[in-house]
Amino acid sequence: MISDPQTTPAALDHIARVHPDHDALVTEDTRFTYAQLRDEVRRAAAALIALGVQPGDRVGLWSPNTWHWVVTCLGTHYAGAVLVPLNTRYTASEASDILARSQAKVLVGMGRFLKADRLAELNLADLPELRHVVRVPIEEDDAGAAASWDEFIAAGAAVPGDDVDARARAVRPEDLSDILFTSGTTGRSKGVLCAHRQSLAGPAAWAACGQMTADDRYLCINPFFHNFGYKAGILACLQTGATLIPQLTFDPAGALRAIEEHRITVLPGPPTIYQTLLDHPERDSYDLSSLRFAVTGAATVPVVLIERMQTELDIDIVLTAYGLTESGGFATMCRADDDAVTVATTCGRPIADYELRLERTGEDSDAGEVLLRSANIMIGYLDDPEATAAAIDADGWLHTGDVGTVDAAGNLRITDRLKDMYISGGFNVYPAEIEQVLTRLDGVADVAVIGVPDERLGEVGRAFIVRRPSSELDEATVIAYAREHLANFKAPRSVTFADSLPRNPGGKVVKHELREWA
Repeated sequence: MISDPQTTPAALDHIARVHPDHDALVTEDTRFTYAQLRDEVRRAAAALIALGVQPGDRVGLWSPNTWHWVVTCLGTHYAGAVLVPLNTRYTASEASDILARSQAKVLVGMGRFLKADRLAELNLADLPELRHVVRVPIEEDDAGAAASWDEFIAAGAAVPGDDVDARARAVRPEDLSDILFTSGTTGRSKGVLCAHRQSLAGPAAWAACGQMTADDRYLCINPFFHNFGYKAGILACLQTGATLIPQLTFDPAGALRAIEEHRITVLPGPPTIYQTLLDHPERDSYDLSSLRFAVTGAATVPVVLIERMQTELDIDIVLTAYGLTESGGFATMCRADDDAVTVATTCGRPIADYELRLERTGEDSDAGEVLLRSANIMIGYLDDPEATAAAIDADGWLHTGDVGTVDAAGNLRITDRLKDMYISGGFNVYPAEIEQVLTRLDGVADVAVIGVPDERLGEVGRAFIVRRPSSELDEATVIAYAREHLANFKAPRSVTFADSLPRNPGGKVVKHELREWA
């Protein structure tokens, strides 16, 4: 690591001084050195100031991995505002809920993307706090979005540069940096509050485990709206001087081409990405010899996959890690000298000054709920002191809801979940949220959702539904309804109809029985 700045603007200023002519960000149509990136970020900060954004105001960012995301993210911080990332797969109603609850003043959002125009579907009358919407061009022929972004940046020219720099200097380590929303077992998303110093500390420790330097070239497949893409991607590169090369959406052939063309050295992602690359029929046609560091997790990792990554992809350092949004996205991680079995079957040891302990779930078991404590634990949940108090106890321990064991070397192994959350393609999915949506479908009398194994995505949803009398509801209708009202990764892939659901004396569905059925 070359420095230890405590705010994102300070980190950007520092890296632009140390590596002004080094590539910072490279896309198919744009290339910024660190000095150029800082200039572009200052222009974006000026544009936000011109729109009336004040320190502490929230700025929503709803876009895939374009260079505009990086510039808007860092520009938001440079202006002293708070970043609120939104999942690109959200429906308009899901995005609207987050924008309303965060009281976002400005939304920088995608134009046409994946044959949809989500911005056009927003009902702005339901968002009185949202004063301005800036469209980001994704598709080449979306002239309206290009004009919107250009007009946004041009308006900032009226703001003196000294005012912009003063905003950046005024940002303090304890100031709020971002609000990342994550669903809970109640099904209602929670906004996780994180300070600048916290947002930087985790990525710095993560990068140190991977021995990242300015010589690295980082292919970012993980979406920026996710902790992994944003903090282990953008902010890790910002603190090491590595070059960030984002991929708009995961395209296996495109990823293989990018590795060869850009001599990629760092390639993090969920296990499905590596499995897809390893099994791609044209893999041997590409030179992948530059790869040296990979991090995976977010699902069960077969030992053979780690071994194939090390041998067939010839990646020097392959690591697994564990974290959650409430811990800033980081907590434990393997180390470069760990063997393949340790990497595949554990999540490593604590990083970033995290303390780890288990709260035993039974006298005869070595397993317990995973508790974490650190100065990098979230500040709390947005406007939800009760949920914050339930998550973080009086002694500062974050109760994760995950069950695990710790081996003699201190490595954490996640064995179960107290919560019902499952992970599909690297995204956390919370059954309660899906169940709430499906109960509104005509013909549904009762419903429960669990995750079931899937070779490609790790886990996918299966809905167990009790029909109302005389209902002729079928699987296709249920899945179509879910996809209409939820992001695609949340929608169940299969449906089982039952006469009743197993419940305990307290009335709760006994989900382990559903897993046995599945």
